[in-house]
Amino acid sequence: MNSGTSALHLALLAAGVGPGDEVLTVPFTFVATTAAICYTGARPVFVDIDPVSFNMNPALLEAALTPRTKAIVPVHLYGQPADMDPIVAFARKHNLVVIEDACQAHGARYKGRRAGSLGDMACFSFYPGKNLGAYGEGGCVVTNSADYTRTIRMLRDWGQEKKYHHVLPGFNYRLEGLQGAVLNVKLPRLDEANARRSTRAALYNQLLSGSGVRTPATAPETTSHVFHVYAIRVADREQLQHDLTAAGVQTGIHYPIPVHLTEAYSSLGYRKGDFPESERAAAEVLSLPMFPELTEDQVLEVADAVTNAMRGAASGILAEVPA
Repeated sequence: MNSGTSALHLALLAAGVGPGDEVLTVPFTFVATTAAICYTGARPVFVDIDPVSFNMNPALLEAALTPRTKAIVPVHLYGQPADMDPIVAFARKHNLVVIEDACQAHGARYKGRRAGSLGDMACFSFYPGKNLGAYGEGGCVVTNSADYTRTIRMLRDWGQEKKYHHVLPGFNYRLEGLQGAVLNVKLPRLDEANARRSTRAALYNQLLSGSGVRTPATAPETTSHVFHVYAIRVADREQLQHDLTAAGVQTGIHYPIPVHLTEAYSSLGYRKGDFPESERAAAEVLSLPMFPELTEDQVLEVADAVTNAMRGAASGILAEVPA
């Protein structure tokens, strides 16, 4: 595909999702997950996240289910797979299609199985900043279903089963050849790059222990967290981000506004307080530098800056307390 968003769009269409249907997903994700559902004419119905993994909380699925529910799109956020066994079991019980949003989880493993092999279909993004990134935009759908494969291949290429034989109303969602060539070179190096990310994440965890920030947790069922993003949690995020910028450390926020509170999707009718864990995470997460080429010295430098900033913040609070 030409993007991960296109992959999500076509996977949903192949699953038969359309106007009048509902799709269960999470509000704490990049907006493309929700956008792809809306492209089909279906309605996104949000399920709050687990505060430890940042992923869909399977215990909340039942409350979100209606007779119109057609599919579930769990997001493997930041490179950690969602808890898929209970999600898939719920889907099978209610005859729902499961489409993994694995756009941040290239190479991640859940109970020994690769992200992308856990649902009926899975979608990956090859945006340049991803763990497996092209030189520009790109994406793909993976599935074991011959029917889904046939449908998606037609939909991405103007609905053609063969040249000029248009079976379905389709789209121009093909992957550019140059991007495919770049990905063919990078794919064999993915596991090695992910291993370096995991090593750096472990070092961050060690160095930031006791610093006052909450480091990312790896769920027991996660065999391999690939750390697309290394997101800490801190109550006064703005102050910490300001202090780190002053110290020469670039940070990011993934994502500052949960989708249900964005202006673009206000028509869905959700309000502040509807998904407290997603809202709390959106207010507290701060992404530290993370990429395969990150050196140990750079991790030490970042960790020192975080520790010093947190120590300074604590000192400032103590100084304001009357004797």
